[in-house]
Amino acid sequence: MDKRYWVGFNLVKGIGAVRLQALMKHFGDLELAWQSPVDALQAAGLSPKLAERVSQVRSSVDLEKYMTHVATQGISILTWDDDLYPPRLKEIDQPPPVLYVRGTLTKEDAWAVAVVGTRRVSAYGRQVTEDLASFLAANGVTVVSGLARGVDAIAHQSALKAGGRTLAVLGCGVDRVYPPEHQQLAEKMMSSGAIVSDYAPGTPPDASNFPPRNRIISGLSMATVVVEAGDTSGALITAQFAVDQGREVFAVPGNILAPQSKGTNRLIAQGARPMLSGRDLLDILNLTRVTEQRQVRKVLPADEVEASLLNVLTHEPLHVDEIRSQTGLPIERVSATLTMMELKGLVRQTGGMNFVAVHEEQAEYQTGSLPEEANRDK
Repeated sequence: MDKRYWVGFNLVKGIGAVRLQALMKHFGDLELAWQSPVDALQAAGLSPKLAERVSQVRSSVDLEKYMTHVATQGISILTWDDDLYPPRLKEIDQPPPVLYVRGTLTKEDAWAVAVVGTRRVSAYGRQVTEDLASFLAANGVTVVSGLARGVDAIAHQSALKAGGRTLAVLGCGVDRVYPPEHQQLAEKMMSSGAIVSDYAPGTPPDASNFPPRNRIISGLSMATVVVEAGDTSGALITAQFAVDQGREVFAVPGNILAPQSKGTNRLIAQGARPMLSGRDLLDILNLTRVTEQRQVRKVLPADEVEASLLNVLTHEPLHVDEIRSQTGLPIERVSATLTMMELKGLVRQTGGMNFVAVHEEQAEYQTGSLPEEANRDK
């Protein structure tokens, strides 16, 4: 797959997931779309202004040289078609077509929780963030945040100190760390995680970039924890994205008189789960056996029976009798295999002998198979 044309369209302001998908459907190939004249781009659904913008970028950027420049900076590029593109992120509405990565994304990052909050963190908020991020990291859960001052930076630092993995999603290109005083922190993260952005290298940290990137923070994560947030905190935007994406939202209860707790207390009043302890969070997310699941997965690789079960399982609960009917396998074999797959983290029981597939693992067995830009107070 030639990623040049994915990057080319990513450089055109106004072309996001929806328009890129429309171009792919119309032309059948991004290279053909990139090379098409303005009138053909308009016929594919682009406005005259946007079609002209594609033409301008095309004439001003040498994609081959650009790709070489990106590679020399140690930046990896992932698209929807890449196996390493985070499966959990791909589940969201309008996932970013292109991700720029410095560091490493792994399949283990599917076990991830976002920890976000205000820049103006209190002593209480600092302690909660340190304790929570350390606990998550120590239990094999990747900590995701936005590298901003305050809660974000504390979460990243604490995860690293605990020997865990952590990911930062930036509102600028990954070649320019913002805020600049977090350069050293970002470099440490690249050896135990990654910094990620859907903005092309060289993109400055404009204020309008931060709200849209929050959808990636929540999209990478099983749940979002808001530690502290004022009435207008960008962390509340991340929480809303998480709700829209069908992910769990936790909020740390705080002093009703403290401005940093107004947002979190309101989230709880609106239905967010109170974050009372890291252990409760792991229990609710069924993450209490992450380390065990990883070890078992290494020892017991999937066989044809597991593959057959994964082919019929989705995120909609399916009763074991229906699984047996669709696979044609003996009920004893189905039950025994599902038990082992649950231990491995491949499936999850939702109650009453109903099972769902864990998407990121399902992707290993099946091939083949999009707010375009939405402010964080950062």
